[in-house]
Amino acid sequence: MRSVHIGALPLEAGGALPSVTIAFECWGTLNAAGDNAVLIQHALTGSTHVSRGDSEADGWWEGLVGPGEVIDTDKYFVVSANMVGGCYGSTGPSSIAEDGRPYGSRFPFVTIRDSVHAEARLADQLGVTSWYAVIGGSMGGARALEWAATYPDRVQRCAVVASCAASTAEQIAFAQAQVLAIRQDPNFAGGDYYDGAAPTAGLGLARRIAHITYRSEAELNSRFARKAQDDDGAISHERMAPNTAGRYQVESYLDYQAHKLVGRFDANSYIAISEALMSHDVSRGRGSLEDALAVTEGIEFVVAAVNSDRLYFPTQSAELAAALPGEVSVRQIDSPIGHDGFLTEVATVGAFLRESFFKV
Repeated sequence: MRSVHIGALPLEAGGALPSVTIAFECWGTLNAAGDNAVLIQHALTGSTHVSRGDSEADGWWEGLVGPGEVIDTDKYFVVSANMVGGCYGSTGPSSIAEDGRPYGSRFPFVTIRDSVHAEARLADQLGVTSWYAVIGGSMGGARALEWAATYPDRVQRCAVVASCAASTAEQIAFAQAQVLAIRQDPNFAGGDYYDGAAPTAGLGLARRIAHITYRSEAELNSRFARKAQDDDGAISHERMAPNTAGRYQVESYLDYQAHKLVGRFDANSYIAISEALMSHDVSRGRGSLEDALAVTEGIEFVVAAVNSDRLYFPTQSAELAAALPGEVSVRQIDSPIGHDGFLTEVATVGAFLRESFFKV
């Protein structure tokens, strides 16, 4: 992972972060014109590690980026940046402020648009004159769309996958429950917990709530149904008797997902990025959605939705596509698992991108 210092960052809601670092990973080589670069935006708790590259660890879109892959790093310079407010190297709540202490509760409210402005400065420092494509899924799709609307002259193509033009009341409600789960953890200490125990119980609960929205009801039921897990780990196909110590298998699954996140993510960053996504509205301050997106005329779009998504409904993708200039259709990702299909159905996402952006 690499990082660059971009200086002070004025914020959409007022004020500024006085000194901002952006962490990123990159693959391939930038051409002399600076226009063969592809920006891939991560989701809420995702990282910059899109592809294995020289690392031994698989990336979250492994098989999409690399030599000879859909996004061929022999042809394209691929960049993935950690969002401002995150905990994977970019300036966030756990970063050390100018007084030598972590920001903690003092970290300001940042928006998707703020992070895009920061990423534009990263592009400047890398020598990227325009992005061949900006691509993202879920929150990454919101960031990709914001790039197209904010810097239309610097984006040639844009892919918005399993995302939307603005967060809905329901999406905000799910996120607010997660944020409160963290804030009500006794160890949260108002956000200033870095010299003590971290609010792992609250963060774990937030992850459980979120993960339910990432998977479909049909997928959860087909995998777990009402099966119980015995204390020794054996699976029983009979319903647990009332008042026993047994647990449903789906509970163990959610515990596992919570444990994984708690071991790698900062609770304050979860709040900061969740609130940024809650505020997502590409038309904010720009008139109607059609008015806001009119500036993207000339940008080629791919809009894709997961057919079983119950967090970002396919109808939201349809609304976005209808508001874009020209004729933009919605590509369908067929997956039974729900929202996370944008991560698991890599071959389908790759096929859409190859057909539209990366023709051989």
